[in-house]
Amino acid sequence: MGEPGGLPHDGSCDSVFAEVARVFRRHFADGEEIGAAVCVYHRGRPVVDLWGGFADPGRTDPWRASTLSVLASPTKALVTAAALLLVDRGVLELDRPIADHWPEFAAHGKEKITLRMVLSHRSGVVCLDHAPITADHMRRHTPIAEALAGARPEWEPDTAHGYHAVTFGYLVSELIRRRTGRTVGVFFAEEIAAPLGLDCHIGLPDPDAVHLATMLQSKAEDVMSGGDPGDAIAMLTELGRPESLTHRSTVASMALDPEPEPTAEDPSYGGWASARSLARLYAALVGEVDGFRLLSPGMSAEIGRVHAEGPCRITMMSTAWGLGFMLPDSPTFPASAGLTTAFGFDGANGTFTFADPRHDLAFAYVQNSGSRELGSIDDRAHRLVRAVYSSVGQRSAKEES
Repeated sequence: MGEPGGLPHDGSCDSVFAEVARVFRRHFADGEEIGAAVCVYHRGRPVVDLWGGFADPGRTDPWRASTLSVLASPTKALVTAAALLLVDRGVLELDRPIADHWPEFAAHGKEKITLRMVLSHRSGVVCLDHAPITADHMRRHTPIAEALAGARPEWEPDTAHGYHAVTFGYLVSELIRRRTGRTVGVFFAEEIAAPLGLDCHIGLPDPDAVHLATMLQSKAEDVMSGGDPGDAIAMLTELGRPESLTHRSTVASMALDPEPEPTAEDPSYGGWASARSLARLYAALVGEVDGFRLLSPGMSAEIGRVHAEGPCRITMMSTAWGLGFMLPDSPTFPASAGLTTAFGFDGANGTFTFADPRHDLAFAYVQNSGSRELGSIDDRAHRLVRAVYSSVGQRSAKEES
């Protein structure tokens, strides 16, 4: 298939969701995309599975159904799914001190911090500026665990919330390793990706065996690489102040090369996935997919319960968190898009994912042109999400008539 002018695209879309396809293709026609994919599950089956454009900036390598894109922050959704599966199995406990399984973590006032506090971004353990993460640390794991054990909470645990931008995935991964002997990337691959048939990875075992999208630098990545953040919003101003908690918990906590290393496990930012696999994962969080349900109904409901809301000490915005996932309402996960009963993740690189248990929906959008925004949902994702909810409304109205 192809668009006028030779732009490749392919996939399928139920007629009820035709508006999603129109919006997706209009983004290419308007020059807003290089390569992208969007997938929607409704009632446990795929109703939109579209991809188009090119996986490379030179526009010579067509995007494929199997093309993997780096996820940025939505990597944390994969990590949360692994942790909550272990809670359902009784291997992890939401309200037991992490230090019970990881004694070194108790240092510097962290002895009462629980998994629930980490998942709801209330632990206060947000900075690794005393021992910034490097690619070598990722490969060896131990240096990061030691840095986390040596970290001090930036506020009294469970009294406020702030986005655990860098520390989230590593805190959960080390806890999983202590309980299972496997890092979160290995556990996710064996216990979630394999049974569901997902092309989602926290650390690629063989990058040459998959088709990777080449990412253009987003606004967030430019800032992390030393670019001027500007001062359009309070968070950007704080990113430009080396002494600020926002800067210390993000820019100063990582010392990485600009190009991601696909084989390294970066459970906070460095996951890779196709849109269809991400949507399938989210669908399994809230219902059955081909007879497989990832979490118990009670755990799915707990995800959507508000665990933290109000001013975020890191992003300087009002945000809301469930158990490991964003909740409405915030600039990055806005109710205005229709997400009033959803949970999910927005990526600073433009990736957007969510599940909505009330509407039995799951959604994933990935692309490689990068987000031009920082601190709010990308315009393209916003339009696609609105089109999804408009389509669901039309389907419901048709079924009721």
